[in-house]
Amino acid sequence: MAKIYVTTPQPAFVLVRPQMGENIGAAARAMLNFGLSRMRVVAPRDGWPSEKAVAMASGAGRVLDAAGHYPTVAEAVGDCTYVYATTARQRGLTKPVLSPEAAMADAAARMARGEKVGVLFGPERAGLENDDISVANAIVTVPVNPDFPSLNLAQCVLLTGYEWRRSQGNIEHETTEMGGTQWAETIEVEKLAEHYEARLEEAGFFFPDAKAPGMKTNLRNLWSRMPLTRADVQMLHGVLRQMVRWKTHPETPSKSEPQARETQP
Repeated sequence: MAKIYVTTPQPAFVLVRPQMGENIGAAARAMLNFGLSRMRVVAPRDGWPSEKAVAMASGAGRVLDAAGHYPTVAEAVGDCTYVYATTARQRGLTKPVLSPEAAMADAAARMARGEKVGVLFGPERAGLENDDISVANAIVTVPVNPDFPSLNLAQCVLLTGYEWRRSQGNIEHETTEMGGTQWAETIEVEKLAEHYEARLEEAGFFFPDAKAPGMKTNLRNLWSRMPLTRADVQMLHGVLRQMVRWKTHPETPSKSEPQARETQP
């Protein structure tokens, strides 16, 4: 059995009586997507190991190689101190019911205190049985469409794995791809504003004189509202220089006006 060295505590994802090897493989992929590798498989219908699971894992075969194989749910979570059971249906059992987000946040807090956590996922056809859920300490329920509550096994693993990743606090919820540049500094935007103001002054833009101060203030305010990069500032300087050059040298042909060919005398 191949070893996966886990540097930080993480919950064990327990697949209970999975019916299709493809779903086991897809679950392995979903787990590894979010940095999870502790899979345990309970009495898979088609036996273990599963060639179909390996084929579907597509790069996540190491999760399957290291997966534990158990005959019963009780044995699969025997070393756990707290167990969550995923289900979409009410079971008539008195247990805390958590969303995946709340469950994984709770799991992270428990594991930080040294507890061992397991999460049960049921078979594809009907999910976990009440006897399985009775072993768990809490229930995890996804807020799905009540008219179509069934989730594919791998989908449920993926969703829970994502919430586990979020609970670790290492997700950037928003970022900007800078494209090889940096944000412009205030002084750079100020110089750009001065450049445009000076050229517009020369062009007689600030008219009448009584409105000129307000127009200049509005223009400065416009520049300050723009999220400009250094590349943007350089380009806007270039645009204005070229326009001024064209104005002062009208004889220079533009690219849209090809030069007439010189003819030999």
